[in-house]
Amino acid sequence: MEFIRFFQSGGPFMYAILAIMALGLAITVDRFLYLNRTQKKAHRVWEKVSPMLRAEDYSRAAHALTEMTGPLAKILNYGFSRLQTNARRESIESAMEEGVMEVVPEVEQRTHYLATLANVATLLGLLGTIIGLIQAFTAVAAADPSEKAELLSASISVAMNTTAFGLCAAIPLLLLHSYLSAKTTKLVDSLETAAIKCLNLMARE
Repeated sequence: MEFIRFFQSGGPFMYAILAIMALGLAITVDRFLYLNRTQKKAHRVWEKVSPMLRAEDYSRAAHALTEMTGPLAKILNYGFSRLQTNARRESIESAMEEGVMEVVPEVEQRTHYLATLANVATLLGLLGTIIGLIQAFTAVAAADPSEKAELLSASISVAMNTTAFGLCAAIPLLLLHSYLSAKTTKLVDSLETAAIKCLNLMARE
């Protein structure tokens, strides 16, 4: 109940900040599930393909990759498309780099919005406070002198609610952005490492 009173006393900007927080949490859940799912897919792809590569059974590995999905499968498919034409290592490596450049934006997408939303939540909180203060001073100007101090104190307290709520939204969003960015970087590094390992097993000098 205390939170409801706190929220309602903050004015319309509280709803905008709440919407930003909800959007940020939705993006967080989406990216977290995507990154976990992609990591598991990459692990399954490597577990299935690496024994075939060590056995130099490239045709079977290429066929297995066509039936698998995920960023790593896409990257390795680029390399196998060159291997089938008896290309040299440089050509296969170039093809895999092209695959990495294609999948990385997909892996990183929408995560950067969290930092932007955190900044917007903070600024909306400050804007709500400034507008609230303007309204408070305007209302107090016409009040009885004996009531001015009390009215001003109450109005300022209400106006500061938007700043407090903006920070309550921004701080978790910044922390989530940092966490997802680190998780994304780790996934991209693992994809690049798997691609290099595959290249070393399949490429011809």
